[in-house]
Amino acid sequence: MIDKDVLMDMVVVMMRIRRFEEKLLRLTAEARISGFVHLYIGEEAVATGVCSLLRADDVITSTHRGHGHLIAKGGQTKLMMAELFAKSTGYCKGKGGSMHIADLDIGILGANGIVGGGPPLAAGAALAQQYQGTDNVTICFYGDGSSNQGTVHEAMNLASIWSLPVVFVGENNGVAEFTHQSDHQNIQSLAERATAYGIPGVSVDGNDILAVREAASEAISHARKGNGPTILECRTFRIGGHFVGDPEPYRSADDVKAWQAVDKDPILRFQKYLLDNQVCTQHDLDACRTRIDEELAAAVRFAEESPEPDVSELLTDVYAN
Repeated sequence: MIDKDVLMDMVVVMMRIRRFEEKLLRLTAEARISGFVHLYIGEEAVATGVCSLLRADDVITSTHRGHGHLIAKGGQTKLMMAELFAKSTGYCKGKGGSMHIADLDIGILGANGIVGGGPPLAAGAALAQQYQGTDNVTICFYGDGSSNQGTVHEAMNLASIWSLPVVFVGENNGVAEFTHQSDHQNIQSLAERATAYGIPGVSVDGNDILAVREAASEAISHARKGNGPTILECRTFRIGGHFVGDPEPYRSADDVKAWQAVDKDPILRFQKYLLDNQVCTQHDLDACRTRIDEELAAAVRFAEESPEPDVSELLTDVYAN
Protein backbone atom coordinates (compact mmCIF):
# COMPACT_ATOMS: atom_id res chain seq x y z
CA MET A 1 0.00 0.00 0.00
CA ILE A 2 1.40 3.38 -1.00
CA ASP A 3 1.43 6.00 1.74
CA LYS A 4 -1.12 8.80 1.35
CA ASP A 5 1.58 11.47 1.42
CA VAL A 6 3.40 9.74 -1.45
CA LEU A 7 0.19 9.56 -3.47
CA MET A 8 -0.45 13.25 -2.92
CA ASP A 9 3.16 14.13 -3.77
CA MET A 10 2.78 12.26 -7.05
CA VAL A 11 -0.43 14.00 -8.10
CA VAL A 12 1.13 17.37 -7.27
CA VAL A 13 4.18 16.59 -9.41
CA MET A 14 1.98 15.48 -12.30
CA MET A 15 -0.11 18.65 -12.03
CA ARG A 16 3.03 20.81 -11.80
CA ILE A 17 4.39 19.27 -14.99
CA ARG A 18 1.08 19.74 -16.84
CA ARG A 19 0.61 23.34 -15.73
CA PHE A 20 4.25 24.19 -16.48
CA GLU A 21 3.88 22.85 -20.00
CA GLU A 22 0.55 24.58 -20.54
CA LYS A 23 2.17 27.82 -19.41
CA LEU A 24 5.00 27.31 -21.91
CA LEU A 25 2.48 26.63 -24.66
CA ARG A 26 0.94 30.06 -24.09
CA LEU A 27 4.27 31.83 -23.69
CA THR A 28 5.55 30.34 -26.93
CA ALA A 29 2.37 31.29 -28.78
CA GLU A 30 2.82 34.85 -27.52
CA ALA A 31 6.45 34.84 -28.79
CA ARG A 32 7.75 35.47 -25.30
CA ILE A 33 9.92 32.35 -25.57
CA SER A 34 11.99 31.61 -28.67
CA GLY A 35 13.33 28.39 -30.10
CA PHE A 36 11.82 24.95 -30.37
CA VAL A 37 9.82 23.70 -27.39
CA HIS A 38 8.78 20.05 -27.05
CA LEU A 39 6.05 19.53 -24.47
CA TYR A 40 5.46 16.55 -22.17
CA ILE A 41 1.68 16.95 -21.91
CA GLY A 42 0.04 13.52 -21.67
CA GLU A 43 3.14 11.64 -20.50
CA GLU A 44 3.32 12.91 -16.92
CA ALA A 45 2.75 9.53 -15.26
CA VAL A 46 6.00 8.11 -16.62
CA ALA A 47 8.45 10.64 -15.19
CA THR A 48 6.47 11.01 -11.98
CA GLY A 49 6.00 7.31 -11.33
CA VAL A 50 9.67 6.49 -11.92
CA CYS A 51 11.21 9.48 -10.15
CA SER A 52 8.96 9.04 -7.10
CA LEU A 53 11.16 6.05 -6.23
CA LEU A 54 14.52 7.78 -6.60
CA ARG A 55 16.86 9.23 -4.01
CA ALA A 56 18.54 12.60 -4.37
CA ASP A 57 21.84 10.90 -5.21
CA ASP A 58 20.36 8.76 -7.98
CA VAL A 59 20.73 10.27 -11.44
CA ILE A 60 18.69 10.60 -14.61
CA THR A 61 19.41 11.33 -18.24
CA SER A 62 16.71 12.99 -20.27
CA THR A 63 15.64 13.78 -23.84
CA HIS A 64 14.62 16.75 -25.98
CA ARG A 65 11.18 16.40 -24.30
CA GLY A 66 12.67 16.75 -20.85
CA HIS A 67 10.73 19.26 -18.76
CA GLY A 68 8.66 16.54 -17.11
CA HIS A 69 11.71 14.48 -16.18
CA LEU A 70 13.42 17.51 -14.66
CA ILE A 71 10.44 18.58 -12.59
CA ALA A 72 9.83 15.01 -11.40
CA LYS A 73 13.46 14.77 -10.23
CA GLY A 74 13.13 17.99 -8.27
CA GLY A 75 14.09 20.72 -10.73
CA GLN A 76 13.07 24.25 -9.72
CA THR A 77 10.46 25.72 -12.02
CA LYS A 78 11.76 29.28 -11.65
CA LEU A 79 15.27 28.28 -12.76
CA MET A 80 13.83 26.23 -15.63
CA MET A 81 11.65 29.16 -16.68
CA ALA A 82 14.60 31.55 -16.56
CA GLU A 83 16.55 29.20 -18.80
CA LEU A 84 13.68 29.09 -21.30
CA PHE A 85 13.65 32.89 -21.27
CA ALA A 86 17.42 32.78 -21.99
CA LYS A 87 18.25 34.65 -18.79
CA SER A 88 21.47 34.52 -16.78
CA THR A 89 19.64 33.14 -13.72
CA GLY A 90 18.60 30.01 -15.61
CA TYR A 91 20.01 26.55 -14.98
CA CYS A 92 22.53 26.94 -17.81
CA LYS A 93 22.82 30.73 -17.50
CA GLY A 94 20.53 31.18 -20.48
CA LYS A 95 22.78 29.33 -22.92
CA GLY A 96 21.05 25.97 -23.09
CA GLY A 97 17.37 26.65 -23.48
CA SER A 98 14.63 24.05 -23.37
CA MET A 99 16.65 21.03 -24.46
CA HIS A 100 19.78 21.29 -22.31
CA ILE A 101 18.70 21.95 -18.72
CA ALA A 102 20.85 20.20 -16.11
CA ASP A 103 21.28 20.25 -12.33
CA LEU A 104 24.03 17.90 -11.19
CA ASP A 105 23.33 18.67 -7.52
CA ILE A 106 20.04 16.77 -7.69
CA GLY A 107 21.10 14.14 -10.19
CA ILE A 108 19.81 15.68 -13.43
CA LEU A 109 22.61 14.99 -15.91
CA GLY A 110 20.82 16.99 -18.54
CA ALA A 111 18.12 17.12 -21.13
CA ASN A 112 19.53 16.30 -24.54
CA GLY A 113 18.83 17.74 -27.97
CA ILE A 114 20.59 14.79 -29.63
CA VAL A 115 18.22 11.93 -30.39
CA GLY A 116 19.71 8.88 -28.69
CA GLY A 117 22.30 10.97 -26.86
CA GLY A 118 21.17 10.02 -23.35
CA PRO A 119 21.81 6.24 -23.16
CA PRO A 120 25.63 6.43 -23.54
CA LEU A 121 25.71 9.08 -20.80
CA ALA A 122 23.52 6.86 -18.64
CA ALA A 123 25.83 3.89 -19.15
CA GLY A 124 28.80 6.03 -18.13
CA ALA A 125 27.03 7.32 -15.03
CA ALA A 126 25.99 3.79 -14.05
CA LEU A 127 29.56 2.57 -14.56
CA ALA A 128 30.77 5.29 -12.18
CA GLN A 129 28.18 4.25 -9.60
CA GLN A 130 29.28 0.64 -9.90
CA TYR A 131 32.98 1.55 -9.69
CA GLN A 132 32.37 3.64 -6.56
CA GLY A 133 30.59 0.73 -4.91
CA THR A 134 27.33 2.56 -4.25
CA ASP A 135 23.81 1.20 -4.60
CA ASN A 136 22.72 4.22 -6.62
CA VAL A 137 20.91 3.82 -9.91
CA THR A 138 20.72 5.70 -13.18
CA ILE A 139 17.42 6.20 -14.99
CA CYS A 140 17.67 6.69 -18.75
CA PHE A 141 14.57 8.15 -20.36
CA TYR A 142 14.42 7.61 -24.12
CA GLY A 143 11.76 7.55 -26.83
CA ASP A 144 10.55 4.99 -29.33
CA GLY A 145 12.18 6.95 -32.15
CA SER A 146 15.59 7.07 -30.47
CA SER A 147 15.39 3.34 -29.75
CA ASN A 148 16.51 2.73 -33.33
CA GLN A 149 19.75 4.68 -32.89
CA GLY A 150 23.04 2.81 -32.72
CA THR A 151 24.03 4.71 -29.59
CA VAL A 152 21.05 3.22 -27.75
CA HIS A 153 21.90 -0.35 -28.70
CA GLU A 154 25.56 0.13 -27.81
CA ALA A 155 24.68 1.53 -24.40
CA MET A 156 22.23 -1.28 -23.67
CA ASN A 157 24.73 -3.89 -24.77
CA LEU A 158 27.48 -2.51 -22.51
CA ALA A 159 25.06 -2.14 -19.61
CA SER A 160 24.10 -5.78 -20.05
CA ILE A 161 27.66 -7.07 -20.30
CA TRP A 162 28.83 -5.15 -17.24
CA SER A 163 25.60 -5.52 -15.22
CA LEU A 164 25.34 -1.76 -14.81
CA PRO A 165 22.74 -0.29 -12.43
CA VAL A 166 20.66 1.46 -15.07
CA VAL A 167 16.97 1.33 -15.98
CA PHE A 168 16.19 2.23 -19.58
CA VAL A 169 12.73 3.80 -19.48
CA GLY A 170 11.32 3.78 -22.99
CA GLU A 171 8.58 6.37 -23.39
CA ASN A 172 6.64 4.95 -26.31
CA ASN A 173 4.14 7.58 -27.43
CA GLY A 174 3.66 5.78 -30.73
CA VAL A 175 5.15 8.48 -32.94
CA ALA A 176 8.81 9.19 -33.72
CA GLU A 177 8.54 12.89 -34.57
CA PHE A 178 5.95 12.44 -37.36
CA THR A 179 6.29 8.70 -38.08
CA HIS A 180 4.10 6.04 -36.51
CA GLN A 181 5.89 3.22 -34.70
CA SER A 182 4.56 0.62 -37.14
CA ASP A 183 6.40 2.44 -39.95
CA HIS A 184 9.80 2.47 -38.28
CA GLN A 185 9.90 -0.74 -36.21
CA ASN A 186 8.99 -4.36 -36.86
CA ILE A 187 8.19 -4.97 -33.19
CA GLN A 188 5.16 -4.18 -31.06
CA SER A 189 6.99 -3.31 -27.85
CA LEU A 190 10.34 -1.71 -27.02
CA ALA A 191 10.65 -4.28 -24.23
CA GLU A 192 11.02 -7.07 -26.81
CA ARG A 193 14.54 -5.88 -27.52
CA ALA A 194 15.63 -6.81 -24.01
CA THR A 195 15.84 -10.44 -25.16
CA ALA A 196 18.77 -9.56 -27.40
CA TYR A 197 20.74 -8.31 -24.39
CA GLY A 198 19.71 -11.03 -21.97
CA ILE A 199 18.10 -8.58 -19.56
CA PRO A 200 14.54 -8.16 -18.24
CA GLY A 201 12.07 -6.33 -20.46
CA VAL A 202 8.74 -5.08 -19.13
CA SER A 203 5.94 -3.18 -20.85
CA VAL A 204 3.28 -1.26 -18.90
CA ASP A 205 0.50 1.23 -19.45
CA GLY A 206 2.47 4.45 -19.17
CA ASN A 207 -0.63 6.49 -18.43
CA ASP A 208 -1.32 4.48 -15.27
CA ILE A 209 1.01 5.95 -12.68
CA LEU A 210 0.51 3.09 -10.24
CA ALA A 211 1.46 0.53 -12.91
CA VAL A 212 4.51 2.60 -13.82
CA ARG A 213 5.60 2.92 -10.20
CA GLU A 214 5.15 -0.81 -9.51
CA ALA A 215 7.19 -1.89 -12.54
CA ALA A 216 9.83 0.78 -11.92
CA SER A 217 10.15 -0.29 -8.30
CA GLU A 218 11.07 -3.81 -9.35
CA ALA A 219 13.51 -2.62 -12.01
CA ILE A 220 15.19 -0.14 -9.67
CA SER A 221 15.48 -2.75 -6.91
CA HIS A 222 16.98 -5.17 -9.45
CA ALA A 223 19.61 -2.55 -10.34
CA ARG A 224 20.38 -1.54 -6.74
CA LYS A 225 21.13 -5.17 -5.89
CA GLY A 226 23.77 -5.31 -8.62
CA ASN A 227 21.71 -7.45 -10.97
CA GLY A 228 22.04 -5.14 -13.94
CA PRO A 229 19.77 -3.21 -16.27
CA THR A 230 16.13 -3.48 -17.27
CA ILE A 231 14.22 -2.11 -20.24
CA LEU A 232 10.93 -0.65 -19.01
CA GLU A 233 8.59 0.39 -21.79
CA CYS A 234 5.86 2.82 -20.82
CA ARG A 235 3.16 3.04 -23.47
CA THR A 236 1.85 6.59 -23.51
CA PHE A 237 0.65 9.39 -25.77
CA ARG A 238 1.77 12.95 -26.34
CA ILE A 239 -1.37 15.07 -26.43
CA GLY A 240 0.45 17.90 -28.21
CA GLY A 241 2.46 17.75 -31.41
CA HIS A 242 6.13 16.94 -31.73
CA PHE A 243 6.88 20.61 -31.04
CA VAL A 244 4.80 23.71 -30.34
CA GLY A 245 3.41 24.72 -33.72
CA ASP A 246 3.46 21.22 -35.24
CA PRO A 247 0.39 21.04 -37.56
CA GLU A 248 0.16 17.27 -36.88
CA PRO A 249 -0.93 16.03 -40.33
CA TYR A 250 0.03 12.48 -39.31
CA ARG A 251 -2.88 11.99 -36.87
CA SER A 252 -6.48 13.07 -36.48
CA ALA A 253 -8.05 15.39 -33.93
CA ASP A 254 -10.31 12.50 -32.89
CA ASP A 255 -7.25 10.40 -31.96
CA VAL A 256 -5.95 13.18 -29.72
CA LYS A 257 -9.36 13.78 -28.17
CA ALA A 258 -9.70 10.09 -27.29
CA TRP A 259 -6.53 10.28 -25.20
CA GLN A 260 -7.88 13.23 -23.26
CA ALA A 261 -10.75 11.19 -21.80
CA VAL A 262 -10.85 10.36 -18.08
CA ASP A 263 -9.85 6.75 -18.69
CA LYS A 264 -6.79 7.75 -20.76
CA ASP A 265 -5.41 11.08 -19.53
CA PRO A 266 -2.89 10.14 -16.80
CA ILE A 267 -3.77 13.01 -14.49
CA LEU A 268 -7.53 12.64 -14.74
CA ARG A 269 -7.16 8.87 -14.18
CA PHE A 270 -5.05 9.32 -11.09
CA GLN A 271 -7.22 12.06 -9.66
CA LYS A 272 -10.26 9.83 -10.09
CA TYR A 273 -8.41 7.05 -8.25
CA LEU A 274 -7.58 9.39 -5.38
CA LEU A 275 -11.15 10.65 -5.13
CA ASP A 276 -12.70 7.19 -5.42
CA ASN A 277 -10.43 5.87 -2.67
CA GLN A 278 -10.97 8.91 -0.47
CA VAL A 279 -7.30 9.82 -0.43
CA CYS A 280 -8.29 13.45 -0.95
CA THR A 281 -11.19 15.68 -1.92
CA GLN A 282 -11.81 17.79 -5.00
CA HIS A 283 -11.19 20.81 -2.78
CA ASP A 284 -7.72 19.43 -1.99
CA LEU A 285 -6.94 19.02 -5.70
CA ASP A 286 -8.22 22.50 -6.50
CA ALA A 287 -6.05 23.94 -3.73
CA CYS A 288 -2.99 22.14 -5.14
CA ARG A 289 -3.68 23.56 -8.58
CA THR A 290 -3.99 27.07 -7.16
CA ARG A 291 -0.64 26.78 -5.36
CA ILE A 292 1.02 25.47 -8.52
CA ASP A 293 -0.40 28.29 -10.63
CA GLU A 294 0.89 30.82 -8.10
CA GLU A 295 4.31 29.14 -8.19
CA LEU A 296 4.43 29.31 -11.98
CA ALA A 297 3.27 32.90 -12.10
CA ALA A 298 6.14 33.74 -9.75
CA ALA A 299 8.52 31.73 -11.96
CA VAL A 300 7.54 33.78 -15.00
CA ARG A 301 8.02 37.04 -13.06
CA PHE A 302 11.43 35.80 -11.90
CA ALA A 303 12.41 35.00 -15.47
CA GLU A 304 11.16 38.26 -16.92
CA GLU A 305 12.88 40.34 -14.24
CA SER A 306 16.20 38.47 -14.49
CA PRO A 307 19.10 39.97 -16.44
CA GLU A 308 20.18 38.68 -19.81
CA PRO A 309 23.62 37.05 -20.03
CA ASP A 310 26.41 39.54 -20.48
CA VAL A 311 28.26 39.34 -23.79
CA SER A 312 31.53 38.98 -21.85
CA GLU A 313 30.37 35.53 -20.73
CA LEU A 314 29.69 34.27 -24.24
CA LEU A 315 32.32 31.52 -24.01
CA THR A 316 32.15 30.93 -20.24
CA ASP A 317 31.15 27.35 -19.32
CA VAL A 318 31.32 26.33 -22.99
CA TYR A 319 33.28 23.11 -23.46
CA ALA A 320 34.31 23.73 -27.08
CA ASN A 321 34.31 26.71 -29.43
